[in-house]
Amino acid sequence: MKKLINAPEKVLSESLDGFAAAHADIVTLGAEKKFVRRKTLKPGKVGLISGGGAGHEPLHAGFVGAGMLDAACPGQIFTSPTPDQIAAAIDAIDTGAGSLLIVKNYEGDVMNFEMAAELANGKVLTVLVDDDVAVEKSTYSTGRRGVAGTLVVEKLVGAAAEEGRTLKELHALAQAVNSRTRSMGVALTSCTVPAAGTPTFTLGDDEMEMGVGIHGEPGRRRVKLESADAIAAELVESIVHDLEPRNGRDCLLLVNGFGGTPLVELYLMVNAATRILRGRGISVSRFLTGNYVTSLEMAGCSITLTELDSEFARLWDAPVHTAALNWR
Repeated sequence: MKKLINAPEKVLSESLDGFAAAHADIVTLGAEKKFVRRKTLKPGKVGLISGGGAGHEPLHAGFVGAGMLDAACPGQIFTSPTPDQIAAAIDAIDTGAGSLLIVKNYEGDVMNFEMAAELANGKVLTVLVDDDVAVEKSTYSTGRRGVAGTLVVEKLVGAAAEEGRTLKELHALAQAVNSRTRSMGVALTSCTVPAAGTPTFTLGDDEMEMGVGIHGEPGRRRVKLESADAIAAELVESIVHDLEPRNGRDCLLLVNGFGGTPLVELYLMVNAATRILRGRGISVSRFLTGNYVTSLEMAGCSITLTELDSEFARLWDAPVHTAALNWR
């Protein structure tokens, strides 16, 4: 195992210190590094909180800031944050309008966020993100997994929260965005969790895992490596079959790298996916490409499609200023 670390047990703590130093104009660390918080809170605004195991950076801490999250709770690598972390974050960012918890559908995350909501003093609602069409159930989740579509939910709901919408309104919006978002990924290599020191799974040089999860959990099947066009076709067809975009609606296309795939290949996948979608009469008017919801150094990518209406498009275009997303 070759990694830029000092000791496996210090990876998260030391990384958080570096993150907070590099983005001190945007974020600050909570007590005992339990959470990353937006440096300047907006009075009267509903607080948005998400979180999950480290190793998926920039998710979630990289999306803390104006126009997205107010706080993110990082757990150890691929491990859910604890209820006390989440409860502390809820209390720290509550300015009186309540808090919305945006939770990826993994059993540990769901359980711990639910416990934290019960511990919290203010009003709290929770939305589960379950955009992965690869498998209905896995050892990590009950029902579909929450993957890169989480970013889309956080961005659109974050923009709406900045406008001053109520907790109830934001909860309904988050559910609506999740219902119109689907994802599926493919792995070309495994990743190595520092504490384990060995790859999570093994793939032959001519193999890939179709439908892989962001922790390296199995997907639909292991198959022989194919061309980018063939991979994109299977991912897109699976997503479109499930999402069933309505005629005349534009879509947002997110091609997300898992940490070990260069941008030249990700943009190649954007080209392939866009051609396939347009061949099916589906227009893409918004794009995002890069490593946003990663799995340490895993090679591969996921494709996410969100069906847009005028409100969703406006909220996507709204200003955002975070470590990982920044536009005016």
